[in-house]
Amino acid sequence: MENSTAAASETATITSSPAIHRAWSMYDWANSAYNLVITSTIFPAFYIIATTGKDGNKNVSFFGHKFLNEALFTYTLSAAYLIIVLLSPILSSIADYKGNKKAFMRLFCYIGSLACCCLYFFDVSQLELGMISFGIAAVGYCGSLVFYNAFLPEIAYEDERDKVSAQGFAYGYIGSVILQVICLVFEMKPEWFGIKDPFFPSKLSFLLTGLWWFGFAHITFAKLPRGVAQQKERKHSLLVNGFHELRNVWNQVKRMKVLSTYLVAFFFYSTGVQTVMLAATIFGSTEVVTASGKKLGTTELIVTILIIQLVAIAGAYLMSKLSEQIGNLKVLLMVVFVWIGVCVGAYYTHTDIQFYILATVVGLVMGGIQSLSRSTYSKLMPPTHDTASFFSFYDVTEKLAIVIGTASFAFINEWTGNMRYSILMLICFFVVGAIILYFANRRFQAGKVAELAASITG
Repeated sequence: MENSTAAASETATITSSPAIHRAWSMYDWANSAYNLVITSTIFPAFYIIATTGKDGNKNVSFFGHKFLNEALFTYTLSAAYLIIVLLSPILSSIADYKGNKKAFMRLFCYIGSLACCCLYFFDVSQLELGMISFGIAAVGYCGSLVFYNAFLPEIAYEDERDKVSAQGFAYGYIGSVILQVICLVFEMKPEWFGIKDPFFPSKLSFLLTGLWWFGFAHITFAKLPRGVAQQKERKHSLLVNGFHELRNVWNQVKRMKVLSTYLVAFFFYSTGVQTVMLAATIFGSTEVVTASGKKLGTTELIVTILIIQLVAIAGAYLMSKLSEQIGNLKVLLMVVFVWIGVCVGAYYTHTDIQFYILATVVGLVMGGIQSLSRSTYSKLMPPTHDTASFFSFYDVTEKLAIVIGTASFAFINEWTGNMRYSILMLICFFVVGAIILYFANRRFQAGKVAELAASITG
């Protein structure tokens, strides 16, 4: 009786309409440009070229400490995600109690988009300033997603969430591809615009990304509801309340065997997925060669990511449709096995053709696993008003996975001097994730059988 009352109360707070779904999805359109241009294509390629000496020396100095340039890139992302792990419980607690998710989402959007614009001034002689801007942009991106994801249970009913989540990712792929094509024109044909500085097209792309993110996000801000403030009295200060809320969420999660098992599986396979996505361009620019024996350049990498993005649109909808037929957890398990194959393939990838084929497979499963993971969590979590706290827990789980994955990737790369050994390490995370996901599905199916038996005997 208590569960049905909670469910009815939760349903009453949902504001669902196609217009709101489109507006929510437009934030993916806005900020996915950052994910594509800054973390996946142009900035990584630009950074490697700018920080590699003419003699091939890849060592850089960051506040007096020596790093491999590719390792510094990955460590910077690890640090940014660690900051989010520490900040998101505090901020989500405030958002839940004040009902102002949108205000915090807007704040992080502005921080991230401004940091992207600052990368226009990137100079290898001021590497520290450039990498700090890169890290702040990542904090802005991830911080805004904490609150963006938390809106999903408030704007879509349970049976709509797979579709709306997939729509968000599809909007993101389409929007980011459009901006990427614009940037590609500047990269490939700078003479059309009278550009003579070889680094200027990349820097212009960083500026355009910040403006794109800032501008289109306002479509979302104009339509999303403000959020529902909690009525209950808090027992702790806002600065520490979020961590107590996370503990409360975990105490609830532990009692839900399917959800708790799923989250452990999600942690392990996300460690692999997110690290592959963040390190793919660095891998391509350093480990893959063309038929002429040259390393992949910015243009080839942009084309590769465009392939991934276009295929990912179909992949996100395909996974959504498959989940309707055979269930979310079964589809996720299948996709994790594909990711294991991707890592094995990457270890043996040396040529551009092999890299393009691998990119196509990555695109097929990249959007699907992200979209389905998010909607699966929203369907398994209990009815609650504390959506920001529950999604903060989800985001903290994912960000911790990224911190561990990227830091491990960078450490093994520096330790062995061979990025391919880092890829082998990622296979271990996927295998563990697949095993635990299998048990999550078994528990889910057992619960369904018990529920059916209870309804028959009742």
